[in-house]
Amino acid sequence: MILDAKSLDYKVLNDNLRKAQGNCSIIGCCGQRFIAAGMSDKEITIDGIPGNALGAYLNGATITVNANAQDAVGDTMNEGKIIVRGNIGDAAGYAMRGGKIFVKGNAGYRAGIHMKAYKDKVPVMIIGGTAGSFLGEYQAGGIIVVLGLQPENKKIVGFFPCTGMHGGKMFLRSDCRDITFPSQVTARTADQSDIEELKLYLSEYCDVFGYDINEVLSSPFTVVTPDSKNPYKQMYVAN
Repeated sequence: MILDAKSLDYKVLNDNLRKAQGNCSIIGCCGQRFIAAGMSDKEITIDGIPGNALGAYLNGATITVNANAQDAVGDTMNEGKIIVRGNIGDAAGYAMRGGKIFVKGNAGYRAGIHMKAYKDKVPVMIIGGTAGSFLGEYQAGGIIVVLGLQPENKKIVGFFPCTGMHGGKMFLRSDCRDITFPSQVTARTADQSDIEELKLYLSEYCDVFGYDINEVLSSPFTVVTPDSKNPYKQMYVAN
């Protein structure tokens, strides 16, 4: 089904999306918020730029955006997949607890803030370009990967990455000599076992965007994990 969002506000658009049978294509999208919030049973393609909180509380649906997306993509999503073929705004994956977010371009500030994992749910966010400051702030679980594949002369991540990080893991496609990490995390060069783990996350991403996974993995990666003595852990994890 095709939904023309050009003259619809976000409430009407989402009502129509929920009532639609089967998979949907949204055309003429221009800033409508909360698209597909909480949805579990659709494949949705969006032409245009969705507004804030795309796929919030997503519970199994697949969303593909053929352009940029605004802030809070995948806010508290539980399951499913969001594919963005452009850039995304700030706070992507806020409190994300499952599913996958694949971004071809860059991410703004605070991507992966409060990302977490629970039992068999391990959220994965892969950013093909660079990420802004405070990447992985208070990360409690899940996987964040930043690849720096876009041809821009800038650091792979901005200021203050991993602030308060107390769980999960981050892979940065860089030697990170120009990055300052907080004392509560450990940053080291990825070894072969790390690369094998990384392949599990990158294989689908590379298929989606047409990258050669061997070429992507030919550059050095830095692995960041919380230090075992991280004081932030005790604020969030019961003994």
